[in-house]
Amino acid sequence: MRILILGSGAREHAIAWKLSKEIGNENVFIAPGNGGTHACGTNVDFTFKDREALKAFCVAEKIDTVIPGSEEAIDAGIRNFIEEDSALTDVLVVSPDQHAGQLESSKAFAKEFMAKEHIPTAAYQSFTKDTLDEAYAFLDTLKAPYVLKADGLAAGKGVLILEDLQEAKDELKHMMVDQKFGAASSTVVIEEFLDGIEFSVFAVTDGTNYVILPEAKDYKRIGEGDTGLNTGGMGAISPVPFFTDEVKKKTIEQIVEPTIRGLSNQNLNYQGFVFFGLILVNGDPKVIEYNVRMGDPETEVVIPRLDESLSDMFADIRNKTLKTRIAKAKSGFATTVFAVSGGYPLAYDKGIAISVDQPSETLFHAGTKLVDSQLQTSGGRVIAATCFGDSMPDALAKSYDTINAVHFDKKYYRTDIGKDLEQYI
Repeated sequence: MRILILGSGAREHAIAWKLSKEIGNENVFIAPGNGGTHACGTNVDFTFKDREALKAFCVAEKIDTVIPGSEEAIDAGIRNFIEEDSALTDVLVVSPDQHAGQLESSKAFAKEFMAKEHIPTAAYQSFTKDTLDEAYAFLDTLKAPYVLKADGLAAGKGVLILEDLQEAKDELKHMMVDQKFGAASSTVVIEEFLDGIEFSVFAVTDGTNYVILPEAKDYKRIGEGDTGLNTGGMGAISPVPFFTDEVKKKTIEQIVEPTIRGLSNQNLNYQGFVFFGLILVNGDPKVIEYNVRMGDPETEVVIPRLDESLSDMFADIRNKTLKTRIAKAKSGFATTVFAVSGGYPLAYDKGIAISVDQPSETLFHAGTKLVDSQLQTSGGRVIAATCFGDSMPDALAKSYDTINAVHFDKKYYRTDIGKDLEQYI
């Protein structure tokens, strides 16, 4: 296999790391990659937006598999572009097409999909600025807190959870009329608040059969105790201690299987990863959201725990030989802790020198770049320390030791990753 991964984050680094062990560094390419991905493949200097460069590279390097890492690449129709080009017809794209990608890129589309397939989720309605008064009236029927979701892609920041009704109405107007999140919030989904604990389940599918990957729990808020602004993710844990056999059975029967059936029922052209963002409410799982690619930082614990070949799963999709099953997972725990730039997720500096006292192959880079052989910051979420342990505390201790061996000015990380799970162990 010759695989091209599109993206530059820690998710793409973790996938490249896994695939390089299976098919060799010489067969793994990352466009554009980051300051760490060169250790498990070849960085290529273009992004998914440069379609001519993408096409030329795939032809020249005999690429047979393309993995779009980000939701933006999928929403931009990368699979459509590749499959519609006669020079690229033999390339497998591990993602849904643009239309099916609306399971992530449109909250309203996802909600309608779940309603048709009777998949448990929060009650909701969708509104635009032309129906603002109706939206206000719907908010009046709900109890606090109030959940407002930008319909489109907003880099993980388009969800507001507010306690005050008037504040919710003001923010709703700010989203739809003033376009707080740009075009992404021209439509807003208002839904009931679900009180429970969140977790994520992942699958690889060919649109009919599926393989369930290890589950994970991530931490999105910038502050200790899950406070402050949402981020792209500050850490993650796998396995999830409260994901019991009973919860797993309910999740598969009530959510995973109806979702995969729904892909066929609704004629969605889907192959690749399915991310189920779930919440456990009184012992019952419900869907918060779908992603149509792997999550970040969950990938940084899910993929390292996968104890079978990811590249073989892609080959099975190509050959139509994928078998429905639960994938083998390594025993023990994998944990990851993210170091971010000071000021993130608001304004932050870039180009800050990074030094690493104890290099690790599972120190997954995100916002880094190499400048004249010097590692520097290039983004808000800089680097993730993934480690393994027989117990969650053991793995976390190693992750914190590893992240403490990474140095750059104004480095910040949360010290409470996994604290909320201790009650389940």
